[in-house]
Amino acid sequence: MEAFAERARRELLATGETVRRRAVDAPALTPQETRIARLVVAGHSNAEIGAQLFISPRTVEWHLRKVFVRLGIASRRELDGALSGGR
Repeated sequence: MEAFAERARRELLATGETVRRRAVDAPALTPQETRIARLVVAGHSNAEIGAQLFISPRTVEWHLRKVFVRLGIASRRELDGALSGGR
């Protein structure tokens, strides 16, 4: 695993790109979880989000449950504050 990480680091260096370091205490959401969370904050329903992302509403619900656990929240209402860091 470390060999792959080193190779990726060298290739990124060659392209001039950099990788952000994750804060130790910040929960990391996947890109899909982040998209879903932002759409929820914008007021969209699971069905609307599913249609927009070409996934089922149940898949949206599954991702959203994972987001709640990672951010330590229990409802859609708490999501905006948790995403902006103002828990």
